[in-house]
Amino acid sequence: MEFYEVDDVMEILGVAKSTAYSIMRAMNKELKEKGYFIIAGKVPKKYFVEKFYCDMSGNKKQKQLA
Repeated sequence: MEFYEVDDVMEILGVAKSTAYSIMRAMNKELKEKGYFIIAGKVPKKYFVEKFYCDMSGNKKQKQLA
């Protein structure tokens, strides 16, 4: 399984580090409530793309991160 870290989320969404951490905490909370194990400071790429409905094929930087 592949994960995004805070710097990846910052770059993809164009947000500050504190906002990226806040988003990741919320996503990890949702995953934990669904019964999944989580890793603090990381979010599964598949879940991130699903939640943000991202098309990761359109942007070169996002492709590199994907």
